[in-house]
Amino acid sequence: MTDPIVRIEKLKIALPEGADRPYAVDRCSFDLFPGKILCVVGESGSGKSMSANALMGLLPEGVHVSDGRIRLGERDLVGLTDEEMRDLRGRRVAMIFQEPLSALNPLMRIEDQIAEVFEAHGLLKPAERKKRAVELLTEVGLPDPARAARAYPHQLSGGQRQRVVIAMALALEPEVLVADEPTTALDVTTQAQILELIRTLQVERNMAVMFITHDFGVVAEIADHVTVMQLGKIVEEGPAATVLSNPQHPYTRKLIDAIPKLRAGRAAAPARETLMEVKGVSKTYRSGGGLFRPVREVHAVKDINLTIGRGETIGIVGESGSGKSSFGRCLVRLQDTDQGQILLGDQDITKAQGKELQELRAKVQMIFQDPYSSLNPRIRVGRTIADGPIAHGTPVDQAMAEADALLERVGLPGAGKRYPHEFSGGQRQRIGIARALALKPQVIVADEAVSALDVSIQAQVLELLDELKRELDLSLVFITHDLRVAAQICDRVMVMQKGECVEIGPGSQVFDNPSHPYTRSLIEAIPGKDWDAEAA
Repeated sequence: MTDPIVRIEKLKIALPEGADRPYAVDRCSFDLFPGKILCVVGESGSGKSMSANALMGLLPEGVHVSDGRIRLGERDLVGLTDEEMRDLRGRRVAMIFQEPLSALNPLMRIEDQIAEVFEAHGLLKPAERKKRAVELLTEVGLPDPARAARAYPHQLSGGQRQRVVIAMALALEPEVLVADEPTTALDVTTQAQILELIRTLQVERNMAVMFITHDFGVVAEIADHVTVMQLGKIVEEGPAATVLSNPQHPYTRKLIDAIPKLRAGRAAAPARETLMEVKGVSKTYRSGGGLFRPVREVHAVKDINLTIGRGETIGIVGESGSGKSSFGRCLVRLQDTDQGQILLGDQDITKAQGKELQELRAKVQMIFQDPYSSLNPRIRVGRTIADGPIAHGTPVDQAMAEADALLERVGLPGAGKRYPHEFSGGQRQRIGIARALALKPQVIVADEAVSALDVSIQAQVLELLDELKRELDLSLVFITHDLRVAAQICDRVMVMQKGECVEIGPGSQVFDNPSHPYTRSLIEAIPGKDWDAEAA
C-alpha cells in the first residue's frame, strides 16, 4: 500500500479552562492517502473541524495541541511557527471552508483574490497571475470564467462562490485538500456538482482529501474510508463500504437513523377549511439601469396560485434561485408583491396598511434560516421572544412569563436570562421557533429552518415543529432545498423552478411518482440516494 501523505498520531487538542470538556480531540489517529478521500463524520462538537484546523495550523486562540503528532510527509507540523505554516498552506495543504461568503473578501474581484494566493508565495508575474486565475475558474467549471474573474463575490451564486473557493485552494496544486462541510448550505443539484468536481479533481491530481461532513448521504457518494467522531474521540472507522453497510457503533447507527428517508413520511392530512389563499402572486427584482445600461430584471416569483388548509404543512422545494425564499417573504409581507393577492380569511395581506397590517403580521410569522444572525446578540433571549407581544400591547410581566413558558415548551427551560451566544445552533433555532410562536400565529413560514443543522439536531427540530403544529393547530409553509426533509414532514409539496410552480401535489405523489422532469432531476441529484440506509 502507498504510504500516507498525512499521518495524525494520538492527537490531543486542549480546550480553554471552563469549556464543557478538557479536550476537543482526545488521542485520535488517522491517515490520509494520495488519491483517496477520508470522510470524517460527526455532529457539531465532535472534534472533526478542530482536527482539520490543527492540520492547517488554524486553531482558535486559547486552543492548542497538547500531545500527539501531525506528520506531513516526514515533517511534524506540531510546533511550527506561523511563518513556517504559511509557507506550507496552499503549497502543500489547502482548505475549502464551509461558508464561501465568509471566506471571500467582498471588496475584491475574484481574479485579485486568486492572484493573491500566488503573490503570497512570490510566484508568477501580475499578468500571469490573472491569466492563471481564469484558467483555474475554467478548470472548476464556472460558466464564462473571464467574466466571473472580474466579478465581486456578491455577484455570484452560492455554488459559483464555492467553485471559486475550490479554485483558490487548488491554485498551488497541493498534495492534501481539507474540505470542511463544503456542501452543507447548497441545494441538491449544486451539491451534487460540487461533490463530483471534488472527486474528479482529486482523481486527476492524485490528492489526499479530508472531507468533513455530518451527512452520511454525502459519505455514501464520495468516501473511500470513514472515521466517525463523537465528543472528541474516534468511535468507528473503516472502509466506506463496510461502515455504510454494517455500522457497529450505536452512535454511527444513530447518525444514519437521523437521515430523513426519501419517501412521504405520512399520508396527506384530511382536507379542512382554507386558511390562506394565494392568487396570481408575482415578484420581479429590478436593478441597474442608467446611461447606456439596460435595467436588469429577475422574475423571482411568477403567477403563483396556492391554497393552504388549516393544520396543513406545505413544502416549497427547488434549487437556489428558484424563488422559494422570495415567495416566503411575500407571504409574511417582508417585501411587497408586484401583483396578485394573499388572502388570510377575507383580508388581503398585500393591501393591508397600518394597524391592519400589524395585526395580520401577528397571524403569519417566520422562522429564519440562520439562527446566528436572526437573534440580537445584545438582548437576552427571554426579552427577544417577549418583544413581539409587548409591541402588540401585552403587559411586560405577562409577556416575559409567556416567553419563559414558550422556552420550556421548546425544550429550553430557564433559558430566558441567557444571551444567544451561550447556545448551540440547534438551541438557537429552538429560540427562533419560540419567538415565532409568541404572537400565537395561524401560519408559520419556515425558511430553510434546519438546513444548517446536524442531521440528529435536524431530526429533533423537525419533530418539535411537527409536535407544536399539531398541538396548536398551525399551518406550516416549509421552505427547503432538502427533498428528504420535505418528504418527511409535508402533506403537500410545491416544486419551484425559476419562479414558477412546475409541480404540486401530495408528498407521496411528488416523490414517488414525479411528473415533471425538473422534479426528477432534483431527486436524481440527492447525495447517496442509491444507498439503502435502512438496510444499514
